[in-house]
Order: sequence, then structure tokens, then C-alpha cells
Amino acid sequence: MASFFKGPSSAAAAASSTSSPLYSLPSALSFAFNGQQSFTWLYTTIAIVLALLILEQTVYRAKKRHLPGDKWTIPIIGKFANSMNPDMDEYKKQWNSGFLSAISVFNIFIVMSSSKDYSRKILNSPTYAEPWLVHAAKHILLPENWVFLTGKDHVDYRRGLNNLFTRKAIGMYISIQDAVTRKHFKEWAVDFGTTAQPLMFPARFLNMDTSLRVFCGNHIPDEATRLISDKYWDITKALELVNFPLPLPGTKIYKAIQARKAAMYWLELAARTSKKEMANGGEPSCLLDEWVKLLADPSYKGRRDLTDHEMALVILSFLFASQDAMSSGLVYGFQHIADHPEVLAKVRAEQERVRQGDYEKPLTLELLDEMPYLQAVVKESLRVQPPVLMVPYKATKAFPISDDYTVPANSMLIPSFYNSLHDAEVYPEPDTFLPDRWLDPQSSANANPSNYLVWGAGPHRCIGVEYATLNMMLVLAMATTSFEWEHEITPKTNKIAILPTLFPADHCRMKFTPRKSA
Repeated sequence: MASFFKGPSSAAAAASSTSSPLYSLPSALSFAFNGQQSFTWLYTTIAIVLALLILEQTVYRAKKRHLPGDKWTIPIIGKFANSMNPDMDEYKKQWNSGFLSAISVFNIFIVMSSSKDYSRKILNSPTYAEPWLVHAAKHILLPENWVFLTGKDHVDYRRGLNNLFTRKAIGMYISIQDAVTRKHFKEWAVDFGTTAQPLMFPARFLNMDTSLRVFCGNHIPDEATRLISDKYWDITKALELVNFPLPLPGTKIYKAIQARKAAMYWLELAARTSKKEMANGGEPSCLLDEWVKLLADPSYKGRRDLTDHEMALVILSFLFASQDAMSSGLVYGFQHIADHPEVLAKVRAEQERVRQGDYEKPLTLELLDEMPYLQAVVKESLRVQPPVLMVPYKATKAFPISDDYTVPANSMLIPSFYNSLHDAEVYPEPDTFLPDRWLDPQSSANANPSNYLVWGAGPHRCIGVEYATLNMMLVLAMATTSFEWEHEITPKTNKIAILPTLFPADHCRMKFTPRKSA
């Protein structure tokens, strides 16, 4: 009976029981629809990613064509891991694969040249290629920096700067270099006098202090030279061949930008102060002063209205070269001479002949001109271990670099210098440090100047070749007469750190004891 009785509560219960499936049906349909939609998006996303990856490989293969290099590139990042930890053996492997070879990093297609002819062709083809340095360079050095100018704009700007490196100007710079070097050597006598210490950073600060005094004189205070030197190391680290491309806080590029801002504050101040002093009749005592006087000369035909910012940017670019390349060259100069006692003895003999035992007398341009053996030592050291292995360029348009290959527009081009400097036909025993090869005017080394790519070639060849060479000569000349040298050999001595300029992996551990005869 009870089972057949249907009161209000029973009816409601029945209604509820009957209606439940009707209310849940839309939810089930919605779930099924949303699930199907999610799967569709998933499949679509996967398909798009696969298509992009296939396109990436197809584009890479189409650009690479027959050039040596990996048949397939690692998706997205390419050779990024290799570029983060550059290794000489890896570079040599790439160079040995062919005169031209291809790689890809972060979808930047790169063509590397290993031969003298192709490297010089890149360096001497401003119609097709312009300096790129590295991807981060314009973030750091600023896009308006003169080093990024091309064509007539670059030629005109450089013509004005060439006047800053005349023999007369360099003679003035040498007196500054002499004074700064003697100051640092007093500190080295203490710091390096008891045990061997890494030379790299002290040599780097010596170069930075010297260059800042040559370029800016006393227009910046002493504390600024230390600040700029320390900060500039962040710029060096960020100018690797490939780096994380965005200047996000904490990245190398971000830190380098902050370093540039700190340096530019002092360099702009120096430019402003120099202008005031020269306007008040002061005599030039540094490169900036020479520049300001030059701009005021009625016979000067270039642009005159350079701002403090523009002049500071030029000094910033000069510091990059003098701090990195010159420091590398100087450290390896010390290492090569220390490891060859017979060379050290010859350098000292030449110093005695030229300076007549008067080592307190400041060095001059004329005295340095009388040191052909020391010049040969510096030139050979730079050949055996060039500070810079390569300088990246960018193909501004399709570049028919050879009869059977055209570099695609917007590709990175990397002319390499190492193989040219180690060509056994030009430099017999190419890996051996032999300064005497430069003393014979008829030697194959002197007969093939186009192989000597230490300073680059073409319209962007290093503007301060003589300045840098003479500075290295001056420091080494004074060091050979001031100290007894001891080089501590370590397992890393002959390994190369690429930072991006080259240094001994152990930073060249030296001990300097003041010479009794000095």
C-alpha cells in the first residue's frame, strides 16, 4: 500500500528523480564540446609548432646550400650552447671544414670564412657588408656610435679622427703612457714581488688607466678611472658573439648598459671640461684637447658642432679597443717573452743599446723607433695569439661572395683571422714564437702583408694601430728593464679563454722582482 501511495512529498521526490538527467545533459554536452575544443587547439598548436620547425630547417638548408656545416640545426637555439662557451678547438673544427661554412644560432644564419681571401673580401666590401660586432653591440654602444656608420658617412667621420693619431699627437700620448706605467709598476713591485699573481686584471687596469689619461687627461678624477675600468668589464662580458638578446634586468646586456651609462657620465664631463679649457687658451694635454683644437682650426673641413655626448661615444669606442684587444696583446706579450729567455735577453740588450742604461729617462717616440727587435717581438706575439679571432659583419644585401655561393641578405658574416696568421706557407712553423722572422725584409712574412690581419682590413681597419703597438712596446720595454720575470706554468697556461678577446686561461701568473741594475 505504502508503495502505491503518492502524497506531495513523494510527487516532489518523483519529479526530482525524473528531472535530474534532464538538467545534467547540457553539462555533459558542454564538457564534451569543451573537451573537443581543447583537443582541437592542442592539435592545432602542435601542427603549427611542427610546421614552424620544419620551416626553420627548410630555410636553414636553403640558405646553407652546399656549404659545410650541420645538415640540420638544433630547433630554435641552433649552436647557442657552443657560443655560450666558445672553444678554440670547436672554432678550428669549423674553420677546417671549409673556406666558407655555415651555422645557425637563434635563427641567425651565419657564414664563417676561414681563408685570407674570403675574409679580406668581407672586410673590403662595404657595398655588401657592414660591421655588426655582435647582436647586443648597438644596445650597449648605442646605435648612433660612429663605429656603426657606413659608406661616405663613415669615411668622412674617420678622416677627422685620423688627425688624432698623427705622429705629433702620438708623441704626446707616449709621455702620458710613460708616466702612468711607472706609477703602476711601483704597485706591481709590491703586488707581484713575493709570489706569482694573475697578470690579466692588473694589466687591464694599467691599459684602462693609460688610455683614459691619454684620451681624457686630467678632465676626470682618479676614482673615475677605477670605476670605469671595473664597470667596463661588464661591457666586455656582454659583447660575446652570441648572448641572450633582450636587456632584461640581471642579464649581461642589462649590466653592460648600466656600465655604459656610468662611463658616459664621466666621458661627457671630460668633453665638456676640455672644451672650456681650450676655449680659455689652454694647451692640449690629451686626445680630447687635440680634438677640440682641431675642430676650432679654420682649415678643418669636417663637421665642427660635435656634442659632448658624441665625443664621449667616440672615446667609449676607443676604450673598447684599448681595454680589450690591447690588454690581450700585452698579457700574451709578457707570456711569450717570459717563456723564451733568449728573447728576453735580446730585448734587454736592445734596451741597453738604445737607452744607454738611463732607464729613469722617459721614453719617447724617437727612442721607440730605435727598437726594431722589440717591435718584431710585439708583432710576432700578436700573430701567434691575436687578441681577436674574428669581427662579425652583416650582409646588407645578397652578397655573391664566390662563384657558386651567395650569402643571403641579413645573414651574419664572420671573417676569421687566425688561419691567415697561421698560414705555414707565409709563416713557417706558424705556431712557434719567432720574432726574427720580421727582421729580414725579404722574409715571406714581410712579403705577404695581406696575411697579417691582426688589425683587420678595409675601411674599418683599426684606427689606433700605431698607438696600440707603441703602447705595448713601451710597457714591455720598461718591464724588461725594471723587473726580473718569473712565469708560473699551470695546467691552464696554454689553454685559451675567449672573453671575447683572448687571454691565457690561468690569466698569466707572473712574479716581478725589481732588478738590482735597474
